[in-house]
Amino acid sequence: MDTTPLESKGVGGETARAFDEFMEAFEAFKEDNNARLAEIEQRGAADVVREEKIARIEATLDTLSRKAQRPQLGPALAPVSDLAHKSAFDAYVRKGEAARLVKLEEKALSIGSGQDGGYLVPAETEATVNRLLKAISPIRSIAGIRTVSGSIYKRPFATTGADSGWVAETAARPQTNTPVLAELQFPTMELYAMPAASGALLDDAIVNIDEWLAEEVRIAFADQEGKAFVTGDGVNKPKGFLTYTTVANSAWTWGNLGYIATGVAGALPATNAGDKLLDLIYAAKAPYRANAHFVMNRSTQAAIRKMKDGQGNYLWQPANAPGEMPSLMGYGVVECEDMPDIAANSLSIAFGDFSRGYLVVDRAGIRVLRDPFSAKPYVLFYTTKRVGGGVQDFDAIKLMKFSVS
Repeated sequence: MDTTPLESKGVGGETARAFDEFMEAFEAFKEDNNARLAEIEQRGAADVVREEKIARIEATLDTLSRKAQRPQLGPALAPVSDLAHKSAFDAYVRKGEAARLVKLEEKALSIGSGQDGGYLVPAETEATVNRLLKAISPIRSIAGIRTVSGSIYKRPFATTGADSGWVAETAARPQTNTPVLAELQFPTMELYAMPAASGALLDDAIVNIDEWLAEEVRIAFADQEGKAFVTGDGVNKPKGFLTYTTVANSAWTWGNLGYIATGVAGALPATNAGDKLLDLIYAAKAPYRANAHFVMNRSTQAAIRKMKDGQGNYLWQPANAPGEMPSLMGYGVVECEDMPDIAANSLSIAFGDFSRGYLVVDRAGIRVLRDPFSAKPYVLFYTTKRVGGGVQDFDAIKLMKFSVS
């Protein structure tokens, strides 16, 4: 009787066996490579036999990686190529060994190689960084996000919809007018962080280097891109939505952002201030209000929190559960410290559907360049990603201007 577990049979079993073979080879590689490094430190050179053994193990790892490129006929536990990249990246970060990463990127014809410098982090690490960024970057958390392979993303947008209408079943179809298209361009700019690690941290085998790197760079990346998405001038950084031309919403045209004036310079009206918030909400068309949010900093939010309706109920309401956001007049409030404080002529509150209004463009690939020389005894990791951003629908975001008109 065949007692082989079901998960070990068929394609899934082949994947599991390939995974086991790879891990066995990788463990052997680590053991012999650590011994080789110790020999180099003690005698200045490694044993020739050990060098040959390591070369054979690397060839085995290379063979397993090539097998992973074959089409899968069923569900896989984990791509062996991803595991190969992960192990090679781990060796590079801990010891500075780049040979295996070079081979992997040459075979993959890496879209991120070339002038960027450094080596691509594993796909799992990149996904972790982007997930952490979305969790703590205010605008990214509500904006539309597009991942591209090139340095610039171009998007045509119809500023006027194509003509349409009703017609009888057998009647002639009149020719429709050609829609007016505008091309929006979103170039990606280089964003960098440079975390430092001690030798003891890198030598500690229990430390997950991928998680450590993702945690170190997320704060720096989120801080820089958060500012750019709001007030960036578009020069070597994304263009923030507050840097576009603004006009009174009654005179709104494509290419501008519409605003509602409070009627008071640097303040809301002393009476019926909530009416201005209603004006801002209904400045956005119904399709944009369905997924709309308020965006303001904590100072502005503190002022809004004190406002009540005619029955004495606060307009601002706290979150109902952990992980949720507070609400204002039924719409979520995103706290963004890069929004300006309330002042004369300030644009301190934004409202709208940011998933349709603002686009964040990520170029695929996060790269790391190891630098053990500039800050001895620490090792620096020059980490870069390319990010762009800008308004993609000028009718989806409305602003409140604290001015007379």
